[in-house]
Amino acid sequence: MSAAPRSCVALTRGDDRYSNISEALGHIAHNVDLSDKQRVLIKPNFVVTHTPLAATHVDAVRAVLDFVRARYDGPITIAEGPAMQPAAEGFRNLGYEPLIHEYNVTLSDLNHDAAVPVRVYDWRLRPLRLHLARSVVGSDFRISVGPPKTHDVVVVTLSLKNMIMGALISRFTHNLPSKDSNDSTVGSLKKMLWRMVPMWARRLPPAEWLQFRAMSYLEPSDKMKMHQSYPVINLNLALIAPLVAPHLAVIDGFEAMEGNGPSQGTPVLWRLALASTDALAADVTASALMGFDVDDIGYLYYCKRLGLGSGDLAQIEIVGNTTLADCRRTFQPHDAIHRQKRWKLPHAEALLRESAGML
Repeated sequence: MSAAPRSCVALTRGDDRYSNISEALGHIAHNVDLSDKQRVLIKPNFVVTHTPLAATHVDAVRAVLDFVRARYDGPITIAEGPAMQPAAEGFRNLGYEPLIHEYNVTLSDLNHDAAVPVRVYDWRLRPLRLHLARSVVGSDFRISVGPPKTHDVVVVTLSLKNMIMGALISRFTHNLPSKDSNDSTVGSLKKMLWRMVPMWARRLPPAEWLQFRAMSYLEPSDKMKMHQSYPVINLNLALIAPLVAPHLAVIDGFEAMEGNGPSQGTPVLWRLALASTDALAADVTASALMGFDVDDIGYLYYCKRLGLGSGDLAQIEIVGNTTLADCRRTFQPHDAIHRQKRWKLPHAEALLRESAGML
């Protein structure tokens, strides 16, 4: 029996963000077939809408749009569902609005989308129903574009997590004022009070438990309700992944984030880009380049167990103008890294098999 073909990840490095991504996409162009596609969706990352370092740079999306438009003249939606602010605020603040006319695209807030129910689990491993944006689930070609960042709950956030969390609907944003508004809200007050708690106190187990419970009971926000515990969010991310996984992963590492990501970290001028039609392979490669072992990242390990792509770096073909050795850099992890690594659940394998059988 012949061996299965290895997944291919393009890795490029240079002094221009747009050129890095364009070159990376060129190396895997033979794997991208848009001839029969009708609904292309590009998902940037606006975890917050007012911090450029934490968000997808518009030039990264321009590089992707030029690649796609050379092969496809149908409808393209650039869609995001921020956790706390309207997507329109991010599109405006981050320079996305000109893309509407430049590339004939639609900008969309996934938090206003029709909902598709999905079953996951709460912190006691009881069934929990959440809702995904129908535009993401129904797209026949999904593209994730975002920066590599360390994370406060799941070690790293890359292409898979970008798509999964963005697809979860947060009606919470409907009732929040713009970042530019002077209005106060219960949500912003709670956030302000939480920031007043000393960091050493936040790290105590009771404080972390209360934080998870507070997030998981914010009824209008399925993004917040995903935060059941360190172990369960990793399981739930993997359970949702088959429904919304990117068909094309673009990781813009021109400027990455380390430390207390995904929004409070510090910049890393890395000057590289990755692209692959295997999102798991792209994320595994990026994780390794950041100094993390995929088997320490719960949701990526579970995605590997589900067979959602190549999860073994040794089985991934690297193409491009540079090498893994030349691009490795040990990222400073989040302060909570040791607790984040305690994600293993004794019954996770059975739950994965059960859910895979229902897809």
